[in-house]
Amino acid sequence: MKIRLAASVWLVLLAPATVLASNNDAVTAPVLLTLPQAQALLLTHSRDLLVAQRGVASAKASQLSAAARPNPQLSINTVNINPHSVGAGSPYEKRMDTVLRIDQLIERGDKRDLRIKTAQQLELASEADLADITRQQRIALYNAYYDVAYAQEKIKLTADAAELATTAQKKAELRLSAGDIAAAEVARIRVDTLRAQNDAEQAVADAANARIALAYLLGLDNQAAQIQVEADWPATSDINTAADFDSLIARRADVQAAQARVDAARQFKELIRAQRTRDISVGAQVEHYPGATENTVGLGISFPLFLGNNFEGDIRNAEITLSSAEDNLERVRALALSELNRTRAALLNSQARLLRYQTSLLPAAHKAMNAAEFGFANGAISAVELLDARRTWRAIQLEALSAQSDYARSVAIWRTNTKIAQE
Repeated sequence: MKIRLAASVWLVLLAPATVLASNNDAVTAPVLLTLPQAQALLLTHSRDLLVAQRGVASAKASQLSAAARPNPQLSINTVNINPHSVGAGSPYEKRMDTVLRIDQLIERGDKRDLRIKTAQQLELASEADLADITRQQRIALYNAYYDVAYAQEKIKLTADAAELATTAQKKAELRLSAGDIAAAEVARIRVDTLRAQNDAEQAVADAANARIALAYLLGLDNQAAQIQVEADWPATSDINTAADFDSLIARRADVQAAQARVDAARQFKELIRAQRTRDISVGAQVEHYPGATENTVGLGISFPLFLGNNFEGDIRNAEITLSSAEDNLERVRALALSELNRTRAALLNSQARLLRYQTSLLPAAHKAMNAAEFGFANGAISAVELLDARRTWRAIQLEALSAQSDYARSVAIWRTNTKIAQE
């Protein structure tokens, strides 16, 4: 799969300059995309994915910080300086008490290990976030892609309807000059023609908006107006909607991210509790005092006294953080189940609706429209009846196209939400 995606990326990126060009180039040629090419572009150009990838990199850096040990502290102090009797000679021979000391904090209570484990869980959460954002971006892509596909087809249907209405208006005006039709009927036909032309212009505007949304996802903002997609509508074949939701939910990236944050909060709580285990600081020093004891050495150890802070507040906050993470895990699981149920319901509903249009509504509406055209041409029906038949046919065509688009995106979203492996 990755090889195919990579190949698609290169096919798109190595396409002629008229197909894909830099943002600074003025490109007027269409940018023709298939769904696999759009998916490949999404993975390499999505701004949301880039932000998520930065989050993973930041989590890895935090893990390095967590593994770091405390640095030793070096100090040098000079005391017992008598300005009136500092003595002669070099600074080393002056009568001053100089102390060179080094201290090292030693952590106890497994604080370093707990920090590392907390950071590791947060890194896992970030990686799962990236996988979940990839899934969400794919779903956004399917919606945007099929919006453009629907808009393209709608332009064709509304343009054909406008052309048909214009032709019918011309024929009606000829019949009006011959006295074969009433002026009122011609006026109604003229109004219907204007409506059809408005619909055609609105379809063009809707397509422009759909292309802008798709271009943003693919990083082709400057080429939005040139984007064209191949409407590879899926067939209404039987799709297996039987799935083990419990298993899917357990392996979903958003659930795994929430679970990792629960584990991180648990480790963090133990880390805070470990603050009650006193760290110690050990030190060694060399003291130089000419004329007295000369050079001496010393050792020291220090540790905190928990007289004012026993970390009660910090521990309580850590416990609340853990409870919040557990609540969030249950929330994410519930949302995942709701999304799967909605996805399956949308798929089944769109499939049934599309089949109804393809097998019943479209043939019946087409037959009714042909009968109305024949009847009007032979004077059997009025212009009003003909216009009603045409409007019905046009509406059924657009509704069938909408059902086709809804079914296509439902299939894609169902497959994405029931897919376990994430790139």
